[in-house]
Formats: sequence, C-alpha cells, structure tokens
Amino acid sequence: MTLSKKELARQLEECQEALRQSRRENELLRQKIDLLIRRVFGSSSERLDRAQLELLLQLSASPNITEQEVSPTVVSSSRRSCRQRTLRLPENLPVVEEVIDPEPVKQKPEAWRCIGQEVSEQLDFEPPRFLRRRTIRRKYVHRIDRDLAPMIAALPECLLDRSLPAPGLLAHILVSKYCDHLPLYRQEQIFLQRHRVHLPRQTLARWVELAADWLKPIYEHIRTGVLAGGYVQVDETPINYLEPGNGKTKQGYFWTFNRPGGDGFYQWQTSRAAACLDNVIPVNFTGTLQCDGYSAYPSFANGRGGTIELAGCWAHARRKFYEALEQSPRVAGWLLRQIQHLYRIEANLRENHAGPRLRQATRSSQSRPMVERIQRALLRLKSNGRYLPQSLLGQAIDYALGQWPTLEVFLKNGRVEIDNNLVENAIRPTAIGKKNWLFIGDADAGQRSAIVYTVVENCRRRGLDPYAYLREVLTRLPNMTNWQIPEITPQAWGRTRLPLQRLAS
Repeated sequence: MTLSKKELARQLEECQEALRQSRRENELLRQKIDLLIRRVFGSSSERLDRAQLELLLQLSASPNITEQEVSPTVVSSSRRSCRQRTLRLPENLPVVEEVIDPEPVKQKPEAWRCIGQEVSEQLDFEPPRFLRRRTIRRKYVHRIDRDLAPMIAALPECLLDRSLPAPGLLAHILVSKYCDHLPLYRQEQIFLQRHRVHLPRQTLARWVELAADWLKPIYEHIRTGVLAGGYVQVDETPINYLEPGNGKTKQGYFWTFNRPGGDGFYQWQTSRAAACLDNVIPVNFTGTLQCDGYSAYPSFANGRGGTIELAGCWAHARRKFYEALEQSPRVAGWLLRQIQHLYRIEANLRENHAGPRLRQATRSSQSRPMVERIQRALLRLKSNGRYLPQSLLGQAIDYALGQWPTLEVFLKNGRVEIDNNLVENAIRPTAIGKKNWLFIGDADAGQRSAIVYTVVENCRRRGLDPYAYLREVLTRLPNMTNWQIPEITPQAWGRTRLPLQRLAS
C-alpha cells in the first residue's frame, strides 16, 4: 500500500515530536539522577564559592534578565587568616601533681637546697567507673530513758522507692543515648565487657522511662514558654517505631518547635497530618508560625480562622535553586546571588545585635528592593515558558512563587528570621541518633524520647554540661514541688553555672 506525501509528512512529524518528547523526558530523568547522586555522595553544604558566582555572572546574560537587574557586589569583610591561638590544655581541668626528686636528694634531703623546678604537663583521662553508693542509717536508743522507741534517720527521698539506679547512673545512661547516640544494647555491652556489670537493656529501658517521667514537668514548662511567645518555628522529621505484634516498624515523626533566641521542644506524633499541630499548639495561640512549604501548615492555619500567620523559609527556596545550578548555571546562579545579598544583610544585622525595630527598618530599605527584583525575574522566567515545570529550575521557580506571600513576611516583622534553619539545626541530634538506634521501641516510647531530647537540646544551646545538669536535677526533683520547677530549667540552672564554651576558651 502506497502512502501519500501528506500521510508520510504527518508520520514524520509524529516521529519527530515523539523524539523531542523522549529527549525532554531523558533530560528530566538525567537531572533527577544527578540530583540523587549529589544528595547521596555529594557535599551536604550549600555554600557557594564567591568566585564561582562571579564567573557565572560574567557569562552572557540569561534571557529576560538584564544586567541592570543585577545588584552591585557587596564587599564582605575579609576573614582572619589565622585564628587566635588557644591554650594547649584548658585551665579548668583538675591537676594531679607528681613531684620527682633525684635519688641523692632523697637519701640526704638536708644536704640540698631547692633553687627551682621544671614543669611538664600531659593530658590524661580516667574512664568512668561504677561504684556502690551505700547509705548506712544507724539506730539509736536512749541511754537513760529506755522506754523511748529506737531512733533512725529518715531515708533521703529518691526517684523510686528501693530503686537500684542512682541519679548519676541515670544521667550517664541518658547522656550516652541522647547526646552520644549509643543505643541501650551497646551500653549493655559496654557495662558488661568493660565494667563486669550486667544491666539488661530491658532494665535500662525502664530506667529511661523512670527518668523521663520525672523530667516531664520541666518539659511542660519549656513547652508552655515556647508557645507563649507568639512566634514559633516548626519542622518535622521521620522516626521509625516498632509496631507491636509482628516485629515490623512504622513511621512516626518528631515535631520540633523553636523560639529564636529562646528554648525549643520536641513533640512525638505517629503521623504528619495537620491534626498533629492541633494537638500541640493551643487554640488561643495567635502569632506567626514559620515553616517550610509542606501542605499541612496552610491547612492548619486556615482552620484557625486567620489568627495564625505563616512565614516562609528562604533556605528552602534557595536549596531548590542550588539543586538546579548545574543544569541552569546562569539563571540559577543569578538568583542565588540575589538571595546571597539578602543573607549578607541578615549577617550584618546579627553582628550588630540589631533588635526587631532596626531589623524591620533595614529590611524595608535594603532587603525589600532585592526581594521585589527576585519576584520580577521569577515571574518573567515563568511567563516565557522556557523551563519545563518538571525540570529542576522549573520546580524551583514554582516553589518560590507558590510560597511568595510567606517569603515576604520577614520584611514586615522584625522578629521573624529569614529562614527556618534554627529549628532544622535542632533536628540534627535526632537525625544522628536514629542512624545508630534505627527505631524507637514503641509509640509510647516516642514521647519519652522527645522529653529527654528537649532537656538535652536546651542544655546544648546554653553550653551546659548535660550530665551535670541531669545528675543534679534528678537528685533534687524528689524533694521539690511543681511550683519550684522554674528554678531547675536549663535556662535557670545555666545562670548559676559557667557554660562549657567559656570553660574551654
């Protein structure tokens, strides 16, 4: 059967269109594969070399972005070529002295006179040790009035009657698991192999539960304080937990809430739904909630009738342009350069310890023009249709424009940070820990971990020794009332203790 010329031309056009479609799909798949390879094997840092951005901007201008839109280069202060020299050994360490005299001096010390000394130092370490803390209460009877009953001192209050672990041991177990990320089964092995003390992991788990129950009032006080400020940053991270019955794991979440410049806390939930926020944030909360672009946050805010304003995160928007930098170096590089200018303004404000009013004024005069310039460029790139929505740059453009009302909130509110990095930094300890212990024992154990993580994280923020804090607090709690809880929070405890940063400086 002979085909007509029109039929052949039509089939040729269909084949060419199918070829173009296949090439577009191959390019999108190649971008996704490259992105996955960079995420798995590449550097996690998004820091860009300044010379690299300068090179990108020296290339021919990308379509619809003119040279006049490129803001002038902000000259950053030069970094110090060398750091200040620190002491070889910290001065706060206890000193154990050993005096060595020559043998002739030891034989006839009266024949010698000391005229000086040579001192050399080494840094030593003594590993922790178990000990039996024995409390002896002696009984007494009256020598004269023998009718009086025998007398004995009252047993000091403890976390649990006839409990075996002392506060020091409980503090060590908590710090080992939630600071040093040692699972309980590894601690069991360490105790047995190095100290000849057998403590089954089931026993250790019960002791962790005991400590978390006593720390819960401190956790509740911290949580109430964070949510009372009217401005909270929030993020969530997945954590597996063991499903009882069949030995399989399900996925739960640690929701992390942070008040910039203040405390933060974790909340365990078995899902990622918007209803989880209703379980944590009280109904009378009004203010700003800073978050990423996850759909649960707008759904939660809409359900509160406009009493909550969502603030976006420029770090999430920047990350997507960074991922598209290799495929679209000129356009993505230009946009990254504009966002870099915004972060330089924020860095200068932090260096000058600017308050909310000064930050709002500076952002209105300096940051707002840059934000408007970025928006015009994104709208222009979106309208010309050059970048497919499925491409990395197309996704970055759509994400930024979809989040734009929330990305502008920091311009009109000096309390709001430019990004959500502070709460993401608070998530890191849980991310490191779950690589070691892999999953939580059960759903109920998730909240106990959230309580301990909250206490430990707030100690870390203030440079406090978590072991010293937990040991003292677990010792004092049995003799305290709920009205005294504000006296032993990490914030209150840190006022009377020298932070670790200053001890090490």
